[in-house]
Amino acid sequence: TGPGYVGRKLALATAATLLLFAALATGEYRLSATTTLEGSVRRAVVAPFDGYIDQAPSRAGDLVAKDTLLCTLDDRDLRLERLARFSQKSQLQRQHQSAVAKYDRAQANIIEAQLDQAGAELELVEAKLQRTRLQAPFAGLLVSGDLSQRLGSAVAKGEVLFELTPLDSYRVMLEIDERRIGDVRIGQQGTLVLASQPATPYAFTISKLTPITTAKDGRNFFRVEAQLATVADTLRAGMEGVGKISIARRRLVRIWSRELIEWVRLWCWRWLP
Repeated sequence: TGPGYVGRKLALATAATLLLFAALATGEYRLSATTTLEGSVRRAVVAPFDGYIDQAPSRAGDLVAKDTLLCTLDDRDLRLERLARFSQKSQLQRQHQSAVAKYDRAQANIIEAQLDQAGAELELVEAKLQRTRLQAPFAGLLVSGDLSQRLGSAVAKGEVLFELTPLDSYRVMLEIDERRIGDVRIGQQGTLVLASQPATPYAFTISKLTPITTAKDGRNFFRVEAQLATVADTLRAGMEGVGKISIARRRLVRIWSRELIEWVRLWCWRWLP
């Protein structure tokens, strides 16, 4: 309290002031998380039947409009089958006319049933011919599928050839550390900054908490889904960045010392009897 030791007194006063400020001042507690932008819908375009690839003008990374041709399947066998079915139907029609002319009702009924069957088979072939042209169901971005190196190769029925995601609807997927998942609630607001657009923040709202965890760097992370408030034309599925969720206003000393306090508690629980 006497004269002298000015430096020590000044350092002590500064430390006391900072401690008092941290103990009384409040700030916004925001939870940071690695974030990935995904399309809200991921539509698969599959092979409608067993066949061979004829043309593939589109591939992954292309922006396509609705009904854009993605690929075509070889239709030569189907055209021959359609010709055979058409000839069979014409022959049955002539037989049916002959049976009617002879007043052979039983034979006419049999041929009429065969005509119905031949007509159904012809319609099936026509439907397959139409499905040889695989088109985009909506405008979007092709995120997978490159058949340009597979021309002439075989594809099986149900095989996924392309995957398409829209350009006007996205969802934000955040990886939340399991130690912080208890702070996250549906309806909380946040801000996303993408690595490719660091100067443009995007607001989002938490919409879903999934009970799915992934292991990464020795820790478990929960996948949390959020919806963007606005969608820009420059956004693309697969972009990554950092999202911050606004939790609540808390005292700064609680925000800064939380990890240390939790580590001490866990250490005491592990080693004390």
